[in-house]
Amino acid sequence: MDNQKNKILITPSTFGELDKEPLEKLIKKGFGVVNNPFSRKLTVKELRDLLPEAIGLIAGLEKIDREVMKNSKLKVISRVGTGIENIDLEAAKELGIIVKNTPDAPTVAVSELTLGAILSLLRMIPQLNDALHKRKWNKRVGVQLAGKTVVIIGFGRIGRAVARLLKPFGVELLAVDHLYQGIVDEVPIVSLEKALPRADIITLHLSGSEEVLGKSEFSKMKNGVFILNAARGEVIEEKALIEALKEGKVAGAWLDTFWQEPYQGPLCEFPQVLLTPHVGSYTRECRKRMEMEAVDNLLSVLGIDVNE
Repeated sequence: MDNQKNKILITPSTFGELDKEPLEKLIKKGFGVVNNPFSRKLTVKELRDLLPEAIGLIAGLEKIDREVMKNSKLKVISRVGTGIENIDLEAAKELGIIVKNTPDAPTVAVSELTLGAILSLLRMIPQLNDALHKRKWNKRVGVQLAGKTVVIIGFGRIGRAVARLLKPFGVELLAVDHLYQGIVDEVPIVSLEKALPRADIITLHLSGSEEVLGKSEFSKMKNGVFILNAARGEVIEEKALIEALKEGKVAGAWLDTFWQEPYQGPLCEFPQVLLTPHVGSYTRECRKRMEMEAVDNLLSVLGIDVNE
């Protein structure tokens, strides 16, 4: 294969910003690189317009449907990140396009951010910080993490890493995951129905984008529960969450993923809701590892030695 004639489209807008090594590796292997010119998630039309000459795609969260793939020369889609539900996997298989992802790299970064968000919510750190920056000495009484029941929905790599970080705090841990049963990593696996009434804190780390928490589920929770979502925005019904916040059913929430991104919706009006712009994997260490793994995955599929 004459690499000089082949191009790779890179759609994550921040690819290579923190460390140029993954990008330089592609160029060193002789590929032409086409970068995302919009500095945001691409629309389907924009993706189609950028793809025609590319044999490889280093992908973010943009929708990659059958028509996009059908009208391309793609041989491989290498996702920077874990989730691949934005890709029509059936169409990719039929068209002979190999799909890869980087499931291990985000584990530490996302789990650490989740722990930080839990502590921030319980002790109201953002509100205290905001007040003091406005020169207001407003002391507020929070709650301790010790002794709380934490329900982890989705007990894969990240869910289990969150459990490991939480254990030293003296919490009771329960996990909800249809792929497991019994006890996993010393954490009991229970049904969602049994978990919801017991939870003081619910943190979501499941794959996929099907709704998990809606009006019915919120009605089963105890008053004053805290909700955290580092999975996909769609797994929580926004309207139901807003109602639960207004009623005091939910004392606070942290969201790092949203139904629409960039997010500018009604949750911005709730001071007890901590919002971060989908930065779960945004540490220097994690971004470099994810980007390098994505490059190596792409090169391997194309039959190129990643270690040369």
